[in-house]
Amino acid sequence: MSCPEPQEPRLLPWTGADGRAAYVIGDPDCPGPVSRRADAVEAVQMEMAGVLLGHARQLVDELGPTELRHLARELTQALTDTLRIASRA
Repeated sequence: MSCPEPQEPRLLPWTGADGRAAYVIGDPDCPGPVSRRADAVEAVQMEMAGVLLGHARQLVDELGPTELRHLARELTQALTDTLRIASRA
């Protein structure tokens, strides 16, 4: 199977070694190994965000200040990941 010329760069769900955004150039209809790995990572990130949100809904009224800060940090990271995924859709 022959893939067409690469399309626009795809933002990856991780950063480069220098902490800057990482991209792959490919065709969404003919994904390569990096794009398939990015799809898998994004699926895990979305699942983790859903699980975390479920826990937050159950526990938010019961947590103390330290636990609330931890929950806020985790929710912030999950939202960051989710927005990164959504920005490429």
